[in-house]
Amino acid sequence: MIILITNDDGINADGLKHLHKALGKMGKLYVVAPDRDRSAAGHSLTLHRPLRVEKTADNWYQVSGTPTDCVNLAVNAILKMKKPDLLISGINQGGNLGDDITYSGTVSAAIEGTLLDIPSVAISVDGKDKIDYKVASGFASKLVELVMEKGMPQDSLLNVNIPNLQDHEIKGIKITRQGKRIWEDSIIEKTDPRGQKYYWIGGNDLGWHEEEQSDIQAVRDGYISITPLHLDLTNYKAIAELQDWRITH
Repeated sequence: MIILITNDDGINADGLKHLHKALGKMGKLYVVAPDRDRSAAGHSLTLHRPLRVEKTADNWYQVSGTPTDCVNLAVNAILKMKKPDLLISGINQGGNLGDDITYSGTVSAAIEGTLLDIPSVAISVDGKDKIDYKVASGFASKLVELVMEKGMPQDSLLNVNIPNLQDHEIKGIKITRQGKRIWEDSIIEKTDPRGQKYYWIGGNDLGWHEEEQSDIQAVRDGYISITPLHLDLTNYKAIAELQDWRITH
């Protein structure tokens, strides 16, 4: 079995190394990851500059691009005829929950894998400091076995988020829906030494909408969250409503 591993935290990230170690005996592993931190890159593809690929170790490659670039290059250039049986993106430092998945390079890599007809999983640990990757990497190996046995729902990927409980046990596993986080957006304006303005995009996390089946609620309650994400973004309930608008040209 060929397993492709990538991330958005960069090729030197601890989460990537823990994932590689956990999956070491499950097949032939290829790591193709960004050469630096590409968090919040979303599903961006580099089209206006060349990409560099450097082999850093046996079956380890770093790419001067986004997570989406890494998956595309891995499948269509580095591996060529050896299409992966599975793609795992992570283990990300920090959760990818609710609306955050639209920005996530971790999830976007799994989206790209799904577009290329590869069963794909994104996995993250919901924490900022003192991340314990042991639970996440151990769960990843179990999930790989299940995916290879059961298959993946059509046109879907799995977004997995694991609490960073450290000294506490995980309470269990919940199959969840995408939740909705509440953000207070903010722009920080400053001036450089030459008198030119520049900006930092930031925001404060104000919490989330409390929904029993949401990914955010599950992780906050101490459960591993598994959310099946579908590539079809169509709002089918809105089709009939739009048809009633009698839109003309």
